[in-house]
Amino acid sequence: MKTAKATKAVKTAKSAVAREKERHAARKLLKALLGIHGGLSTRLDERREELDAVHPAWRKSAENLLHYLEFRRYDVRPLQTRLAALGLSSLGRAEAHILATLRSVIRTLCYLDRKKPHITRSRIVEFSEGNSLLAEHTNALLGPLSGPRTIRIMVTVPSEAATDPQLVHGLLAAGMDCMRINCAHDDAAAWSKMIDNLRKAEQELGRKCRVLMDLAGPKLRTGVIAGTPVIKCRPHRDEFGRVITAARVLLVPDDQPGSFPDSDARLPMPADFLKKVAAGDELHFKDCRDASRKLRIVAEVVGTDGASCAWWAESTRTFYAAPGLTFRLCQNHGGDAKTETTLSAMSAPSPHVVLKAGDTLILTKSSEAGHGAVQDAEGKVTQPARVPCTLPEVFDSVKTGERIWFDDGKIGGVIRDALSDTLQVEITQVPSETVKLASDKGINLPDTQFSMSALTADDLENLPFVAAHADMIGLSFIERPEDVIAVQQRLDALGRAPAIVLKIETRRAFEAVPGLLLAAMRSPCAGMMIARGDLAVECGFERLAEVQEEMLWICEAAHMPVIWATQVLETLAKSGRPSRSEITDAAMGERAECVMLNKGPHVIEAVETLDDILQRMQTHQKKKQSLLRPLKSWGVPILDED
Repeated sequence: MKTAKATKAVKTAKSAVAREKERHAARKLLKALLGIHGGLSTRLDERREELDAVHPAWRKSAENLLHYLEFRRYDVRPLQTRLAALGLSSLGRAEAHILATLRSVIRTLCYLDRKKPHITRSRIVEFSEGNSLLAEHTNALLGPLSGPRTIRIMVTVPSEAATDPQLVHGLLAAGMDCMRINCAHDDAAAWSKMIDNLRKAEQELGRKCRVLMDLAGPKLRTGVIAGTPVIKCRPHRDEFGRVITAARVLLVPDDQPGSFPDSDARLPMPADFLKKVAAGDELHFKDCRDASRKLRIVAEVVGTDGASCAWWAESTRTFYAAPGLTFRLCQNHGGDAKTETTLSAMSAPSPHVVLKAGDTLILTKSSEAGHGAVQDAEGKVTQPARVPCTLPEVFDSVKTGERIWFDDGKIGGVIRDALSDTLQVEITQVPSETVKLASDKGINLPDTQFSMSALTADDLENLPFVAAHADMIGLSFIERPEDVIAVQQRLDALGRAPAIVLKIETRRAFEAVPGLLLAAMRSPCAGMMIARGDLAVECGFERLAEVQEEMLWICEAAHMPVIWATQVLETLAKSGRPSRSEITDAAMGERAECVMLNKGPHVIEAVETLDDILQRMQTHQKKKQSLLRPLKSWGVPILDED
């Protein structure tokens, strides 16, 4: 009996010690969290002017955003494990209702410490409000849900959407919720036809679809590069270099090229000349390297228009062709020439400059066409390659030592000398021994501080059409809150204001996200697009996962809908077969409110696949929260061993 009492006394003492340790832990955590709470509560006054400018629909969201920004100034990691050990929220999913979560934890800690909580009462976003505010803003931006899928799908349509109603119909039937029109391509007439085709498809299918029109913005690109189109044509060889099949060449009329089968090369020639050609004839010529070559005429081909005629020819040797080459038509394997002709102008791969690591490239302010490096007879470079760029304004901002990237980050360099009209670039990174840089390729200057307007002359010209026809207007390369406000004022003057979508695609835009969000909140409806292509180049591919995660968090705190964009299921859309990694990437899109697909031959299949992925993932994940539905995979009970 005494032993039992003693044991009970020991257990009671241990229990008391445990409770005291728990209270001590709660007391330390409480002190830390009350300090954080006090900081959050006093910060709103410092940004009262910005808060007063937001639309009433965003007021509570803007306050929650500012509370969250202040909260993230603290390093909460040391507290999170200790909170979890007490069975409390570790504050890791508090974005949408940061003060409500913090106050709930504080109240529980006060209970554990046997204290009455003393928290100043004020208007806050409650737990239930965070999700409902995000849902309201999402429905206003992207339209109400039209099926079981909770994440919308946006599709960038190609130029063919203006002339192919069935393409638009197929996209809408597959699950497209928003159609994106890129105003950097086509014109108002084509955009109008795209929208007309969408409206007809909506009537036929009984589904609604929003329209986003992206203003091109100040996109920096390489300018025109001079060069004569040259076609290289070679036969198909085995691993030992032996010819397996001859190269198939189409000789097409230069005035009526028609539509003909694919070939290894297509050479345009005068129609009168082709009328004199017969099977068995040969075309003799000296190619661009002054090498003697010949093409054997095989058979006549009729174009799909039923009027144009072309000829198949074959070559067992590699040749280089360019406009101006002379061809002699001969009979009987090189006999007397029947006639001759000159090769007409032809389409070929875009002119380019060839670069390698260590090369110097001169970027010019002038619009004069660029050219490749000039070499002397010994192969020594006497003049480096020169390429113009599309935005002369950047020359006023670029500084020596800043980084530069070309063609979606494929080519990297450093500015070694920055003058008023030229930039001397040292090429430091290339994907292979040599690389080609063509016209109209993107240029990124992640270290440069620009001061140019976010609206170009073309954007201002297109703005009235966009305001009249779009549900959403995408602001490309937006980096300053004042530019957002300027767009809003212009839209107000036009009498119709589509919803604002901030496209975050530069490092400067990422660093300005809080101010950009507050500026966008002056409009009753707004959203953000994470444009991961340029953003990866600007911030570094190694940082992209971290950067996109932070933007998802801050947008959830602002109850701002997010469009997850760039290269989602791109391999599938282009080739018809997805990669394993992009399927996982598409599933990550469940964290956003909308996922954007880009154009491609198999884009309808990509929409169908994305629809399936998102419907599956929404049963497992909601924003950062894992949803623990019963698992079917391991539903068989585990039997105990005898």
